Amino acid sequence: MSKKYSQLKAAMVLAKASLIATLRSPTSVVFALLFPIIFVTVFGAMVDSTAVKVKIVLSPHSDTSSPLYTAIKKISIFNLEAGKDSTAMLSGLKKGRIAGILHIHPPVLSTGIPRYDITLLSAGAAADKLPLIAATLEEAVNQVNKQVLPNQPAAAHLEMISVPGRIYRQIDFILPGQLGFSLLMAGVFGSAFLLFNLRHTLVLKRIFVTPITRPYLLLGEMISRLLFQVLCFMIITALGYFVFDFTLVNGIVTFLEMMLLSVLGLIIFMGIGFIISGLIRNESSIAPVANTLTVPQILLCGLFFPVENYPTWLRSFCELLPLTFFVDGLRKIAFEGLHIWQIPGQVAGLLIWSIVIAFLSIRLFKWE
Repeated sequence: MSKKYSQLKAAMVLAKASLIATLRSPTSVVFALLFPIIFVTVFGAMVDSTAVKVKIVLSPHSDTSSPLYTAIKKISIFNLEAGKDSTAMLSGLKKGRIAGILHIHPPVLSTGIPRYDITLLSAGAAADKLPLIAATLEEAVNQVNKQVLPNQPAAAHLEMISVPGRIYRQIDFILPGQLGFSLLMAGVFGSAFLLFNLRHTLVLKRIFVTPITRPYLLLGEMISRLLFQVLCFMIITALGYFVFDFTLVNGIVTFLEMMLLSVLGLIIFMGIGFIISGLIRNESSIAPVANTLTVPQILLCGLFFPVENYPTWLRSFCELLPLTFFVDGLRKIAFEGLHIWQIPGQVAGLLIWSIVIAFLSIRLFKWE
């Protein structure tokens, strides 16, 4: 009596063979591991205290009729927002979501002279931006002093208060972006060229005569890439953590949750590669098409620059891209200490993309 054919066992055999081929491929190692390590090393060693936009939240009871408010509102580097919930504001300050909380006091008359005071509440999470914020606010205070009482005692004063909080380093922004870069490039390019070459060399045609089905064939390739990316993930994260003090708030738990999120990212990016290989008939066309889909995401999804710095119309588009969901989720888990169930927006976005991409990958798959 013949044994029943095991689809899962066949998928694992394909995964093993594909993993060995990937480890022997210089292109896969360069895109998935070498480039991200170079970027992490370069950006991790940089000291950068400048910022294009700094998010400042105005406390609920601030005096918006004060000349200080008018002067601060004109500061181009500030992204000034009105706050409503004090608890949420303080939490956002400690987690680095906002750079400072600003309270503008109502004017007080002292010996007939109006006194305008502002208080800046900051935390260690924005320590790199604090000198810039303080210098800019001091300039605004000086402008008000010259306008209100020229050549007289100062009418406006700045008070700075710091609350405890984690220090937000350059590496805390860069490393999640490089993990996304590694997953995107290895997933899209690796999968696209792999399936195309298997089809071109008639390997898929030979596999077609076996009982294995398309979903299990793609599953085998995905498991292979997952194992390879886990290795790259561990090396890149270890480099950031031990050399550049990358923040893992909950230690190994944070690391494992980041890896779990990476599985969803891998499904999406490998699926894009599978779709490309199913649609393209000429090997020379794969790279241009893959670059068309990956380069905009690399530039727009917050790998090197915060998405908040983009115009509103462009930001709305960026926030819908899969790489944005993935990188933003990694940063929230790593630095803010959120668990994966506490980022439903990012997880839901990745799940929706995963379902759509997986469906298209299977539908567009061709044996020859």
